[in-house]
Formats: sequence, C-alpha cells, structure tokens
Amino acid sequence: MKLWVNGGLRTADDATVSVLDHGMTVGDGIFETLKAENGRLFALDLHLDRLARSARGLGLPEPDRDEIRRACAAVLDANPMPLGRLRITFTGGIAPLGSDRGDAGPTVVVAIGETSRRPDSTAVVTVPWTRNERGALTGLKTTSYAENVVALARAHEQGASEALFGNTADRLCEGTGSNVFVVLDGRIHTPPLSSGCLAGITRALTVEWTGAEETDLPLDVLERADEIFLTSTLRDVQAVHRVDGRELPGAPGPVTAKAMRIFTERAARFGG
Repeated sequence: MKLWVNGGLRTADDATVSVLDHGMTVGDGIFETLKAENGRLFALDLHLDRLARSARGLGLPEPDRDEIRRACAAVLDANPMPLGRLRITFTGGIAPLGSDRGDAGPTVVVAIGETSRRPDSTAVVTVPWTRNERGALTGLKTTSYAENVVALARAHEQGASEALFGNTADRLCEGTGSNVFVVLDGRIHTPPLSSGCLAGITRALTVEWTGAEETDLPLDVLERADEIFLTSTLRDVQAVHRVDGRELPGAPGPVTAKAMRIFTERAARFGG
C-alpha cells in the first residue's frame, strides 16, 4: 500500500506525520472521503469544494487543488482496486503543544483502503447525545470525530451500523457519517443544513435527483416515518430496516427503492 504524504508517495511503513502535528494533538484538521471505483473518483470536484469550505471555516489555508488532484491520481495508480475508500486529510501541520497554530505549513495526506459494497438495508439507533447546531465546527468536516467514535460504538453494541443524532432543539439532525431521509405520505424529507447536519455530497445529489424536501423534523419522526434511508459516500442510498426497537418490514420500501435506482442511474452518468 502506498500513501501520499506532503508531496510524494510513501509506503505504509514509511508514511509518517510528526507527533506534534496539530491534527493529532488537538484535531485541527479537515478531511474528505471519496468513493473510488476501478481508479475513478466519484464527485471529486464537489468534494474539493467542500474541503475548501471546511478549510475556510476552520481558518486553515486554502488547500492546493492541483496538488491534491495529483496526490489522488498517484495514490489511485499505485493502489489498483475495484472499490476503494480514498481519504484526503489536511491539517494545520506542526505546531506548539496547545491550541495555538504553528507556521510550518499544512500537512497533506491521501490514503486509500479497499472496501466492499454496503447491503441494501441496515439497522440504526438513536443516541442520547446531541449535535450543536450553533457550534464553531457546525457544518465543517473536521478530524474532530471522537464524538462519532463513541456514538458508533454504541450502535455496534446494539447490532446497528449507524447512530443518529438529534440537535439541541430535539430536531432530527444526522448520523455519525451519513445524512438521514424519511418518507412521509409518499414524500421524501431530510433535515435542513440549519439543523447542524453536514452538507453531504450524496445528500445534495439525492435532494436534486429525487426532489426530496428539506424539512425541519422532530426527532420522533423516526417513530412514525413510512420509510427511512441514509445517504453517504460509501452507502450511496441505503434503506433502514430497523431504528431502535422499531422494525420497518419490507425495507427498502417503494419510495426508497426508487430513490436507490435513480441515484445509481444518475451517478453512473455523473461527471463531477
């Protein structure tokens, strides 16, 4: 396995980042995860746009898009695989211990790992912790993911693959690494960005391609929704067959199945 670290390819054994990197010491970094199918990245431009937005929101320098494109291409060429998870990580670089940033410049890492296709449906749980829709990091894809690690571990303990959060106003928000959609009376709804959820790339394409509505939703909508599905880079559109103790028999339901079909067909022709 070869990775890109600060300007060149390295083997996994030689790919090192300083223990004083601000991304490691305080989580001062951003990242993007992309789906790679047979050497082709899906929606690279959209992911680079979001990487730049996250950098601005965190006060990091603008990522060099040309360098990142070169890094992605080099990693894909060096690691051929049918389906991969490619990750771009961009941090504040070497810095003093504490929250102050240093002046050594950012760290750029691009890595890839082989993955497999997700099943058509999955189980989810809700967790008692909340997303802060007014926080400094709201809407940014940062490396500060410890909250998600804890929530996802809770989900796995309960036989689920994802944990769903409400926000501080007890409204439906998002999963640890996914956006959530519900079907009510045949219409698809998803929480608005004002709920504090991440502006998912797959979420945005699903809204555009299916006509889903952005709707402020109470957390308990999960107890009465006709259908529920998740979207993310590696899930695409994935039905939910159980949420907490509630079973949704027949998942994926007809509306979700149509959304899955539309996404698959449009994604195959998508050039972004």
